[in-house]
Amino acid sequence: MILIADSGSSKTDWRVIHANGQISQFRGVGFNPYYQSSEQMASEMKVDFLLNLQDEIREIHYYGAGCSTPERKAEVAKALSTVFPSASIEVDHDLAAAARATCGHSAGIACILGTGSNSCDYDGEKIIANRPAPGYILGDEGGGGYIGQKLLKDFINEDMPQEIRKDLIDEFQLTQAIIQENIYRKPFPNRYMASFCRFISEHKSHPYCYRLFYDSFMEFFEMHVFRYPDFHKKPVNFVGSIAYYNSDILRKAAMDKGLHVKLILESPIAGLTLYHQEML
Repeated sequence: MILIADSGSSKTDWRVIHANGQISQFRGVGFNPYYQSSEQMASEMKVDFLLNLQDEIREIHYYGAGCSTPERKAEVAKALSTVFPSASIEVDHDLAAAARATCGHSAGIACILGTGSNSCDYDGEKIIANRPAPGYILGDEGGGGYIGQKLLKDFINEDMPQEIRKDLIDEFQLTQAIIQENIYRKPFPNRYMASFCRFISEHKSHPYCYRLFYDSFMEFFEMHVFRYPDFHKKPVNFVGSIAYYNSDILRKAAMDKGLHVKLILESPIAGLTLYHQEML
């Protein structure tokens, strides 16, 4: 049996390819070795779905946020080996998942717009270039945490339309103190900020909310896509909930920049499953 995982900072999609070809799936919490130790990750991985398969899994392919260096990959591998001591384990970056799921064996630019953001230039076999991804404080343009942060800053500074401010107060009982408590004192502030993207998406018929997405996507294109050689000749593909649920705005921003957007997937897990089935 083969276990495949696609993990972001907010959620993880797990797929199991059984010996008879059957596929089962499960969605759980996200992991990021920049913010969690191997012990913390292992503890959260020990859920019923995974432990029930503990003795049967022989091969694991894990793709995850934060898995960009050998040290961080080793942290995740250590966590997985704690739960699955008999399995062979391969840990790769979530960019590899995005590229394999959207580009397949063709060249293209693969992008992630979820809680965070990232991108790479893919030649059909391997990643040949990628832009820096310094995380939610120094980067993540176009990602959920980045967009949510803009909303919360505007709320604190009272620099937003009054009707949007009122809706935020009515729905979340939002105050500056609550925002600061969640960002500066509680874990995973990036998840907290990204959680407001559902509200923004539900209100994107309002020009203010529409511009939050549109301007952030424009910043992403300029900081990421435009930095790759011959970017205008390559299809640009996306994975992630922010891209998927706001694909209308994303495609409009791309068109205004002269970019050809091909695939937009909520999650790469289905494409990854096909990829590993073909490798059997």
